[in-house]
Amino acid sequence: MSHVLSARSLELAQTLVRMNTVSANSNLELIGFVRDQLAALGVRSRLTYNADKTKANLFATLGAGKRSGIILSGHTDTVPWDGQDWSVDPLSAMVQHWPSEGGPPVPAGPHDELAALGSPRLYGRGAADMKGFIAVALANAEAFLESNAPFAVHFAFSYDEEVGCFGVRELIADMKEQNIQPMACIIGEPTSMVPAIAHKGVYRYRCCVRGKEAHSSLTPQSVNAIEMAARVVGKVRDMAEGFEQNERRYEGFDVPFSTASVGQFHGGIADNVVPRDAEFRYEFRNLPTADAQQMQKEVLAYAGRLEVPMKKVAADAGFRFETICEVPSFLGSATDSVTRLAQRLSGEQGTTLVAFGTEAGLFKGAGIPTVVCGPGSITQAHQPDEYVTLEQLARCEVFLRGLAHTRSLP
Repeated sequence: MSHVLSARSLELAQTLVRMNTVSANSNLELIGFVRDQLAALGVRSRLTYNADKTKANLFATLGAGKRSGIILSGHTDTVPWDGQDWSVDPLSAMVQHWPSEGGPPVPAGPHDELAALGSPRLYGRGAADMKGFIAVALANAEAFLESNAPFAVHFAFSYDEEVGCFGVRELIADMKEQNIQPMACIIGEPTSMVPAIAHKGVYRYRCCVRGKEAHSSLTPQSVNAIEMAARVVGKVRDMAEGFEQNERRYEGFDVPFSTASVGQFHGGIADNVVPRDAEFRYEFRNLPTADAQQMQKEVLAYAGRLEVPMKKVAADAGFRFETICEVPSFLGSATDSVTRLAQRLSGEQGTTLVAFGTEAGLFKGAGIPTVVCGPGSITQAHQPDEYVTLEQLARCEVFLRGLAHTRSLP
């Protein structure tokens, strides 16, 4: 069945996409815009900030006084586009069409013209991940206020999800402090409007190695930081092969076992100098049934054994580990009431698993039943010419309007 996106939702989606909220930047322009839109409807927003107050989360309740509520969650930050080959301005929020028979993109016209041209797409960084969802939710705020549903709807829009889900931790802590106890959470990450009930965790670390430099003709008097780092890199690789060979499969994931990989490696200053310093970064993506923190403990134990002979040469030689991010895995259930609600509202009978990380594990860890369901596909997110189809945004709008008319949970 074909759906038509409201002009208001499209307008708001374009407005949000045109705001540059790359994680390295402030998101306050977007948060302030959402706050003001809600204030015009008489809704008060609660903001929680990062340490230097350059970024904020927004939490707002539509239907204050009703028992509990359902969270609609989205992150406001995006990944950068440096070095990517875009054919449109990443902040243009342009709507174009690729006719089914091929040919060049066609600029958008009125809605009645859109249907005749094939599949219209909203282009721009964050269009799919995940400003489209936030915009549609905001466009339907009045419907939630006028709803006869027996529960409130909460907007929970966070900062710094893309770099480690940092903002939402402050938002959840503030909810607890205010004794706000939602009954469920729907995270609008791009799942093509198919409810997702599980994803892997993402745990990233930096390892800094201090050795002892020397002329390369005097290696016995040195500790080669690159070589010591390489041994730990080899350990991470051995663990990755062990997961692939031995870990019990979790069918439904593209890669049905945990993974480990090294993403960056730096060290050395010259060919004839034994390097004093080296650094590398690595990650674990663990199944919901696997323990990523135990994986890291295994790496730390291995490095600790390597340190013993290193310190015999230089007392300050050794390894230093820093946590970059720890995003817990998520495991919901097809039988959860929020999953069944998402199925009913989306018209999807099944569920899916997703490979990417979200804030779902943090909401679930806070005791809130959670499902991930939103417009667009992750295959378009983070890519050059990122887009979401207007059909997907329209399906999301039908979903949210259905939520406003929900009288009881499954």
